[in-house]
Amino acid sequence: MDETKWCSSHMVRFIYTRLLLMIPVLFLVSIAVFMMIHLIPGDPVSVIMGESGASAEQQEAVREQLGLNDPLPTQYVNFIRGMATGDVASLRTRQPVIDIFRNLFPRTMQLAFTALGLAILIGVPIGIYAATHQHKPGDYVSMVISFVGVSVPNFWLAMILIYIFAIRLGWLPATGGEGWKRLIMPAFVLAVQQAALIARLVRANMIEVLGDDYIKTARSKGLSEGPVILRHALRNALIPTVTILGLNFGYLLSGAAVVETVFARPGIGRIIVEGILNKDFPLVQGMVLLTATVYLLVNLLTDLSYAVIDPRIRY
Repeated sequence: MDETKWCSSHMVRFIYTRLLLMIPVLFLVSIAVFMMIHLIPGDPVSVIMGESGASAEQQEAVREQLGLNDPLPTQYVNFIRGMATGDVASLRTRQPVIDIFRNLFPRTMQLAFTALGLAILIGVPIGIYAATHQHKPGDYVSMVISFVGVSVPNFWLAMILIYIFAIRLGWLPATGGEGWKRLIMPAFVLAVQQAALIARLVRANMIEVLGDDYIKTARSKGLSEGPVILRHALRNALIPTVTILGLNFGYLLSGAAVVETVFARPGIGRIIVEGILNKDFPLVQGMVLLTATVYLLVNLLTDLSYAVIDPRIRY
């Protein structure tokens, strides 16, 4: 068997193994999500209906609709079956959760990946500059900027940008989800902390890589500094950074909830927040489970990207 077929078979086996490992993780997540409604202090139906003054018959109807009269194992099986068949629906709109997710998922992914792209475009150059100017004024300034970026709360930065660019200058619309202009501020707000994290990671990894023997050898052969930095050092420094970005993808999704709410942008995060405020627990349960599934798939893609960054990596 030649090397190409050997690598291909091992990659396929790796993917199958990772997909199988996702099953117990999703099982545990589904149990945690399912128990959400049962961990509420008091009667879940009373919490859901609040102070609406619903009669005992109306409360019993809601209890029957949610299947709360069934034994707990039966409720769990029905919940999983409903998620698989699309029968779990929002209490308010009666729309299947899977349809709501399907409609809003592209918007949240557009925001998340735009923010990730901005974070890479901002963070990687800052990290490279700081690493190649270690212990110089530029290095200190870069690290101060990254420290501020990590520390700034999303909601505060969002309100500042809305005040400056939407209210005072009128350059960008403050709310909504259609058009690229409405994407700029939410994506930038979501990208700031990730860009700061990338800058710090790239700097630390680049400093370590630049001290390796193969970098010294490349320089001794007369290679200019640009190819040494970009072709040799950066590629090896990016692998730990990509790992952290994959793990931090959950932050982009959770951060999207705050950003989508502040900018009134339709998306998965905003609908989860609205579901919590409206006590629409089937909606929240379904959205959290589907989002967790997406997060696991993104981590799998992150692992597969290692071979693209460094061809020496084999599965």
